Amino acid sequence: MKKWYEDSVGLHLTRAARLHRARAHSMLGEIGIHPGQENVLQVLLEDDGQPMTMLAAALKVKPPTVTKMVSRMAAQGMVRRIASETDARSARVFLTDEGRSRGIELKKRWKKLEQITTEKVPEKDRRKLLKLLLAVEASLDADAAEPTASDSVETPVLDEDAA
Repeated sequence: MKKWYEDSVGLHLTRAARLHRARAHSMLGEIGIHPGQENVLQVLLEDDGQPMTMLAAALKVKPPTVTKMVSRMAAQGMVRRIASETDARSARVFLTDEGRSRGIELKKRWKKLEQITTEKVPEKDRRKLLKLLLAVEASLDADAAEPTASDSVETPVLDEDAA
């Protein structure tokens, strides 16, 4: 008998995310990039010299998280932080040559990971999958409005036999 949670979106989303993260950790670890750093590199490769606040917004994390990440990456020689000449509280983050080099290698590996991730998804469904994942993200976004008691929210029954 099938258990009720075996068909749940949450279970499979969690499993897929865990497997993806493990594969990414392995592939990126080979070039000295730790989890989370790939996102910083990707943003800076597209738009180098980001203010810390904009970097936090682009990564969808809080500023203290970016401060920690940038400090670690600076210690590894991947980025440098340059204080604003006009605002002592503000700083911009720039890639070093080492960071740019790892970022370029990251792009190659990220592309390979994307191929591995979607190899069993038919080509015609890949755009739909991305659209669905973006919708899930929006649904789970902590900044989104929470449903109120007046909202009619029903929990679907996943297994007719379990009801």
